[in-house]
Amino acid sequence: MEFELSARDNNSKARAGLLSTAHGLIETPIFMPVGTVGSVKALTQEQLTKEVNAQIILGNTYHLYLRPGTGILEAAGGLHKFMGWEKPILTDSGGYQVFSLSNNRKLKEEGAMFQSHIDGSKHLFTPENVIDIQRSIGADIIMAFDECPPYPSEYDYAKKSMELTHRWLARCVKQMSETEPKYGYEQSLFPIVQGSTYKDLRQQSAEFIASMDCDGNAIGGLSVGEPEEMMYEMCELCCDNLPEEKPRYLMGVGTPWNILENIALGIDMFDCVMPTRNGRNGMLFTSQGVINIKNKKWEKDFTPIDTGIECPTSNYYTKAYLRHLFVANELLALQIASIHNLSFYLHLVKQARTHILQGDYNSWKNNMIPVLKKRL
Repeated sequence: MEFELSARDNNSKARAGLLSTAHGLIETPIFMPVGTVGSVKALTQEQLTKEVNAQIILGNTYHLYLRPGTGILEAAGGLHKFMGWEKPILTDSGGYQVFSLSNNRKLKEEGAMFQSHIDGSKHLFTPENVIDIQRSIGADIIMAFDECPPYPSEYDYAKKSMELTHRWLARCVKQMSETEPKYGYEQSLFPIVQGSTYKDLRQQSAEFIASMDCDGNAIGGLSVGEPEEMMYEMCELCCDNLPEEKPRYLMGVGTPWNILENIALGIDMFDCVMPTRNGRNGMLFTSQGVINIKNKKWEKDFTPIDTGIECPTSNYYTKAYLRHLFVANELLALQIASIHNLSFYLHLVKQARTHILQGDYNSWKNNMIPVLKKRL
C-alpha cells in the first residue's frame, strides 16, 4: 500500500491524498460505507459502484467469523470474490465488539472471550487469531485488535485499557510478520490510538502507535458518547502526533458536520453506520439540510429528494413518493433512503477534496456546516 499527499489546505490541517491498494486507488479524504457482514444494508454492489460511487467499503471480523465463517470465505477465494466486490475492503478487527458487547464478553491478557449473539456459543479472540481471521477474509486494510473503553471512563481504567491495546498491538504486528496473505496480494495493518478523553494518554498512545511504523494509523474510542468538542480536541491531538506521510482513519464518525470538522484537523478516512441506519429510519442528509421524510409536510412535495448531488436516485424520486413508501412500510423506502444518504456522504467528501486542492477548504467548510445542520 502506498499513500501520496497531493495537497494541503491553506488555512487548516486538511489534506488531499491518494491511497493505492491491490484492489484500486482511493482518493482521500474518503468515507467508507459499512458492510458489516459482507453487505451494505439494502444496497447491491452495483448500486454501491454506480450510484453511491463508493471507493472502499468495510467488513467486520467478528460478524464474518461467526457467519459465514472463515472456511466458506477461504473456499470462495476471500471476501472480495464471495461478495462480488472488486474494489478495496477494510475490516474492523472486532475490537469494537469488546465495547459494544460488554455484557457478553470477558477480557483478559490473552484476548477477549465472546458469547455469540447468534447462538450463545463462546469464542476467544486473541491478537494472533484476529490477524489470522483477517488474512482469511482478505481485506486490503486490516485493523489491529484493541479494546475500546466506554465514555466516560475513569483515568486508571483508560490507562490500563490503552496499555492492553498496546501489548495486543505488538502481538498483532508479530503475527503479521510471521504469516503470509492468502490470495496473492499484500494486506496492510492499521493500529488504533486509544486513551479515552485524557490528553496525556492520547498523546502517549499516538506516539506508541506511530513508533510501530505500520502502513497507516487509526484513531478509535471516539464518538462513543463524549461531547463533540471533546472529540475534536482528542482527534487534533492524535493527528498532531501521528506521522504526516501516512493515512489517518477516524473510526465510527459520524455526522456530515463531524466529518468536515475532522477533515480540517487532518483526518483522511471515515466510516459510520449513520447514513444507512438513519436513512432506514427516515432521516435524510441533504445538500440543503436534514429531513425527516416521514413528516406530513413532505406529503405533497413533488420535488426530487436532492438535486444538489450527482445521484440518479436522489435526482429522480420525489420526497412525496419516498414519504409514501415509508408510511406504507415498503422495503424500497429503505433502499432509496440508503442510496441517497451514502451518495450524499460520498459527494460531500469529494467536494471537500476539491476545496482542499483549491486551497480554500476552511472557508468552504465554515459556510457549509450551518447548512448541513439545518433542520428542514
